[in-house]
Amino acid sequence: MWWSRSSLVDTSNGFRLGRSCKDALRRVAALLKAGFVWVVDADIARHFDTIDHDLLLADVVQEVADGRVLELVRAFLRARVLDDGASWEPDTGTPQGGVISPLLANIYLHPVEVKLEQAGYASVRYADDLVVLCRRREEAEAALALLADAMVAQRLTLHPDKTRVANVVVEGFDFLGYHFQGRTRWPRKASIRKLRDALRLLTRRTNGFSLEAIIARINPILRGWFEYFKHSQQAELHALDGWVRMRLRSILHKRAHRRGRGRGADHQRWPNAHFTAHGLFTLSAAHAAALQSR
Repeated sequence: MWWSRSSLVDTSNGFRLGRSCKDALRRVAALLKAGFVWVVDADIARHFDTIDHDLLLADVVQEVADGRVLELVRAFLRARVLDDGASWEPDTGTPQGGVISPLLANIYLHPVEVKLEQAGYASVRYADDLVVLCRRREEAEAALALLADAMVAQRLTLHPDKTRVANVVVEGFDFLGYHFQGRTRWPRKASIRKLRDALRLLTRRTNGFSLEAIIARINPILRGWFEYFKHSQQAELHALDGWVRMRLRSILHKRAHRRGRGRGADHQRWPNAHFTAHGLFTLSAAHAAALQSR
């Protein structure tokens, strides 16, 4: 890797070797457990689109001596954009979906994280998702002011409506798909909505697949989702299990030439054990098994 800066701060987790979303989530959980109950929930407005090329290249030059690499980075940033027959050369931003865009974004936010670290603040970042955890409201307000100034220095902007200081116990905050409230966490509403949308496509009442085939198609989605959200409260997972079984009962209900969705007496016609016997992956059961194994 041409970028080998050893001084990358420990708060950066996204797109780095040996770092992942789960590392960032573990760091947040540890800070909450240690009594950091105020959060600066930061939203960087159009981060990837507004990266200043000159500032970014100046930072890259400090670490990279190979002129050929620098020219490749310049060419990558200034690759012409084609839209509706017109083309232009961008002077800000990194190409969306570009193979090195995440790395360049990390480089660009490095000075911001250094300022937070030098001021003694506990921040956690994954890509452009950034939170600063504090013990007192006054500390969080000061951290937000410092963060805003650091963003201006990088020619970035914090979204005025989405950036806020919040009490973790009272209001909570969203980070990397989870909603944190106090020391507990569960999938944020958007994460649940995304899962349901994916499952709806495979559990339409008019589909012609057998129950076994439908379950075989949705199980990998449920398993993958659980692997990421297995640290949630079990109540949230139990509710999702009920929703999945309702979708399956509705299929069986229609095939029995009944109207409406699978509710009421359908719980007796097709009890939970019926779907378990057909191999349905159950989020709450997997959660209980994971807790027992720990």
